[in-house]
Amino acid sequence: MNTFKFSFQEQTLHALCSGGLFWPTEKLLVVSDLHLGKSARAARFGGAQLPPYETTETLTKLTNDLQQTGARRVICLGDSFDAPALQHSLPDADLLTLTTLQAGLEWVWIEGNHDPGPVHLGGTHRRSLTIGPLHFQHIAAETPQAGEVTGHYHPKATLSLRGRALTRPCFLFDQTRLILPAYGAYTGGMHCHDPALARLMSHRANAILTGRRPCKIPMASLVPLS
Repeated sequence: MNTFKFSFQEQTLHALCSGGLFWPTEKLLVVSDLHLGKSARAARFGGAQLPPYETTETLTKLTNDLQQTGARRVICLGDSFDAPALQHSLPDADLLTLTTLQAGLEWVWIEGNHDPGPVHLGGTHRRSLTIGPLHFQHIAAETPQAGEVTGHYHPKATLSLRGRALTRPCFLFDQTRLILPAYGAYTGGMHCHDPALARLMSHRANAILTGRRPCKIPMASLVPLS
């Protein structure tokens, strides 16, 4: 399994190349901002028309991460669906995949700003959840408690490599908080130097860029937002 292992709040965590987070001690897989049904919402309400495969692609990635990590617990860290009640618009095959993935696992849906939690699906529905020293919620607090783990911003970072700019979704973390990238396909992202993100992170913050070989880069060393 290709991961980047790092320490946060004295816990050993693994940043997966997919954008998922694995906590081996807790056998816990955390994913954020799946935005399932994004293409269905666009078709229903207008906007950019997307290929109708993003949910299948996201669930395939989730299936692979569950198999590779052996996780027994899952936290979906908010915005699991792109709009309220979109689970009713998913193809039957995708709904079957999702419910099959949940079987036998402890599954927690955290409330997001796009959806209040898919209450018609199995699992537990929470606004936030604390496990040991880590506190899971969707959006970063203005004044965080130590060990805050969130999503929402879809962070991405740009690295200059051999004269070329390489942009990837990324994790951001410092001594207090950890922000996950968006896990869903076609979700887009916010550059880590955007003021909305930069103000949340300390000067000692690091980014872990996703991809085939996840790598850690100090935020200060990344290509600034142009």
